[in-house]
Amino acid sequence: MSKPVADSPTFIVEHSSGEERAAAWAGLSLEVQLWIEVCLLIAVGLIMIYSASSIMALKKFSDSAHYMKRQFLCIGLGIGTILFVSRIPYRMYRNHIGWIMIGTIVSLVLVLIPGIGAEINNAKRWFQFRPFLLQPGEYAKVVWVMFLSISLVRKQEKIKQFSVGFLPHMLLCGLLSALLLKEPDFGTTFIIGCLTVIMLAAGGVPLRSLIVCLPVAAVGFYKFVYLVPYRWERVTAYRNPWTDPLDSGYQLIQAWIAVGSGGLFGKGLGAGQQKLFYLPESYTDFILAVIGEELGFVGIAIVCTLFLFLFLTGIRISRSAPELTGTLLALGLTMLLSMQALLNMGVVLGLVPTKGLPLPFISYGGSAFTANCLAIGILMNIARSGERRMD
Repeated sequence: MSKPVADSPTFIVEHSSGEERAAAWAGLSLEVQLWIEVCLLIAVGLIMIYSASSIMALKKFSDSAHYMKRQFLCIGLGIGTILFVSRIPYRMYRNHIGWIMIGTIVSLVLVLIPGIGAEINNAKRWFQFRPFLLQPGEYAKVVWVMFLSISLVRKQEKIKQFSVGFLPHMLLCGLLSALLLKEPDFGTTFIIGCLTVIMLAAGGVPLRSLIVCLPVAAVGFYKFVYLVPYRWERVTAYRNPWTDPLDSGYQLIQAWIAVGSGGLFGKGLGAGQQKLFYLPESYTDFILAVIGEELGFVGIAIVCTLFLFLFLTGIRISRSAPELTGTLLALGLTMLLSMQALLNMGVVLGLVPTKGLPLPFISYGGSAFTANCLAIGILMNIARSGERRMD
């Protein structure tokens, strides 16, 4: 039995020898497992980005590999982020998280100011640094998990008090949500809200306090979904896309055609037809549909399996963390990556309304990719710290 370690007297974690043996398949450390899983996802993404985007890239830029080359740059930056962040002791964030949080809020304000933030498709989510775009909302998700994990530990002695454990965190969550909805970015807002509830529950906030979230969520849904026509159209289209097959239901119908026509083994890599200007966002948010069409059910199953392994590795890192801060931080980051993957898959398969969320490590894009790599780097440092403790 390993020795329990905690940030506060109220937190105790036990690890059985059997659990410790099960935590490392093939004798590999959790950090190495994470590297393998992420690299496999990146490899799948790079191949599918080329396949899904080559025709469009050839038409727009006379270079079929245009988007793949740009993604190579993002991958280099992402790998560099992992290598750098994984060497920063996660405990160091305790002394700086306040300033990091303030900087994040300021960036979410600045992106809304005309002349500073870039407006694309009626959304103000980006800073433009030609030829790249930077989306602060993607990094806000990681920073919010970091902030919650540190704040909840600091308040452990009074965590069950409504005014200490629940209210301050929900007010700050409300501020972030308001700024994100102003962009608007409902998908990121939804994820931050779910992460908040999960982490407050894991941090020891009583259920009676968390129940308050239900009426708040209901009011938010009514105001920001039901009363906003284009968002409500997404909900009705998700329920029955055939009611508006040429507009709000078009993208989902094309995704279904892609996945359905792929069958068990797919049409073959590069042989998909929906990417030929039928399926919008074929190399970004709906890249899973292209995987389904070209690699079939088997291809989708492989992607799902990789994300399942990533989730299980993250949970093991959380359980092996030497203290409560590391446990909550690893849990939050694991849930962040897993929720994004599940929601993206749910959208493509028509299980949840369209939210505009990329598939982690696979979809084309820079901000989301590097933000996810930031999360992986932190997870690797926690894994390393936990393994040192066991040694």
